[in-house]
Amino acid sequence: MQSFNDVYRGRRVLVTGHTGFKGSWLSLWLLQLGAEVAGFSVDVPSSPANFELLGLERRLRHYQGDIRDRARLAAVFDEFRPQIVFHLAAQALVRRSYADPATTFETNTMGMVNLLECVRARPQVEVAVLITSDKVYRNDEWCWGYRETDALAGRDPYSGSKSCADLIAHSYFHSFLRDTPLRVATTRAGNVIGGGDWADDRIVPDCIRAWCARQAVEVRSPQATRPWQHVLEPLSGYLWLGARLWQKQAGVNGEAFNFGPDAHVNQTVAELLGAMAARWPGAQWVVPEGREHSGHEATLLKLSCDKALFHLNWRAALQYPETVAFTVDWYRAWHEGQGDVYSYTVEQIEQYCQLALTRGMSWIQP
Repeated sequence: MQSFNDVYRGRRVLVTGHTGFKGSWLSLWLLQLGAEVAGFSVDVPSSPANFELLGLERRLRHYQGDIRDRARLAAVFDEFRPQIVFHLAAQALVRRSYADPATTFETNTMGMVNLLECVRARPQVEVAVLITSDKVYRNDEWCWGYRETDALAGRDPYSGSKSCADLIAHSYFHSFLRDTPLRVATTRAGNVIGGGDWADDRIVPDCIRAWCARQAVEVRSPQATRPWQHVLEPLSGYLWLGARLWQKQAGVNGEAFNFGPDAHVNQTVAELLGAMAARWPGAQWVVPEGREHSGHEATLLKLSCDKALFHLNWRAALQYPETVAFTVDWYRAWHEGQGDVYSYTVEQIEQYCQLALTRGMSWIQP
C-alpha cells in the first residue's frame, strides 16, 4: 500500500524533539516511509525511553542540541540540508512548567523563533509542519470543541508558552513567509496516548509504572475529560498535512489544524482507567483523600476537527476501544518481553495503516 502519496520516500526530513514520545514514533514512521531522517533533541528525556528501545540512534542521523541554541540548530540545518521539517521540540509537561516556568517559556517560544529563523534563511527547506498543542486555546471549559479561529490564551506556563509559540508562527508566516516558496502550517492535537510514553505526571505512564510494580496508581483528577487518541492518529495528520503542503494544495499554507478523535470520544480519566485495567491483570488505582483535582490542569477540553476533515479529508481511524488496546498491548508486550520493541512497534504502525485502508482514509491507498 502507498501512504501520504509517497511524498516522503527519498526525501531528507528533520524532526526536532525526535527523542520524545511523539517524536520517536514519527521518526520511525518516516523511516518506514523511505525518508532519510535526522533528529535534533537536547537529550533522551526518560529511562526507559522509546527512542532507545527502538534503537533509533543507529537508524537515523542523531543530532544533540538545545532548541534554544540557534547557532547549533543552524549548523544542523546546514549539514543535513532538510527538505521537510517537523518541529516537535518542547518542554511539554504542565506540572513541570510550574516548577520551571522560565525554561518552559524559553524552550517553547524561543525554540519556535529559532526554528523559523533557520527555515526562512534556507531555500532548500520547502515544507515546515509546526506542532503546538490543544492547550493553546483559552479554555472556558465549555462543552463544544474549540475551533482553529477561537481565542488563544494560557493560564499555566505550559499553555501560555504554547500559545505564544503558535502566535509566533502566525506572525512569521504573515511577515516573512507568505510570499515565499516555503510552505508552513501549525497543528494542535488532543491528548495523546500510546506505547512508549514514559513522561512523569501523565496518566498512562503513571499507570504502567505502578502496575508493573504491582502497586495501585494514584489518580489526581478522575472526572477530568480528554479527547484521548492514539499517538498514530495525530501523526497521520501531521504527515498528511506535510504531504499536502509539499503538493501545494490550496487552502493549507499558513493555516492551523486541529487533529483529534471523533466528537463523541471524550472519556473521563476514570473511564480510561477502567478500559486499561480490563486489559492489565491486577490493575488498581486510588484517589488520595483531598486530592481529587490538582488545580494544575483543566477538567474539560475538546477540539473540533471539522477543518481537517474539510480541507484535508482527514479523520481519526481508530475507535476508542482500539486506542486503548493499541496502548495497553504495547506496554504488556514490552513488560512481558514478547519479542523486540522495534518489531512490535513497526507491526502496530502496519496494523494502523491496514485499519486506515479498510476505513477509507484518504492518506492511504491500496
